[in-house]
Amino acid sequence: MLKKEKKAQLKIQQMAFMLMALTLFFVLIGLFFIVTKLSGLKESVTNLEKENAQKLIMKLASSPEFSCENAFRFGEIDCVDFDKVMVLRESISNYNKFWGVADIEITKIYPEKTGECTYMTYPHCKTLKIYSENVDKKPAVSNFVALCRKEVINEEVMEICEVGKINIMYEDKTK
Repeated sequence: MLKKEKKAQLKIQQMAFMLMALTLFFVLIGLFFIVTKLSGLKESVTNLEKENAQKLIMKLASSPEFSCENAFRFGEIDCVDFDKVMVLRESISNYNKFWGVADIEITKIYPEKTGECTYMTYPHCKTLKIYSENVDKKPAVSNFVALCRKEVINEEVMEICEVGKINIMYEDKTK
């Protein structure tokens, strides 16, 4: 009878170890599944932020604060009134969290210029910082736009357009 009890105890121990091993096996499979799902999450977030930034750039270029005067009449898209933006830069504190980005900058591509845009260097400058927070930032996302401004030439008001791009940066919250 003693031998049967030992056999029964051994069988119970084997069953307990099998159940523990099986549970551990399924836990490891679950962890592996979660890790593989989360590994693509960071890439998805980055792609989504880039897509949102591209949409925001198009929205900015079409907004009344940025767009050229003919944008709504003649359907000009991605046209930025550089004169408006220079003035907007001074009252940017009113738009502090409106766009949800850490940095907005306009850069002239062609014709090639140098220097930061101020009232003294305007329109012969390259970079106009519209909005910038002092935080860690992710790499810039940009899109090309037409930068148009008014200029008096031979006593006639002319619209002069140049090639530029709007750069947007989001705050890097991973650091």
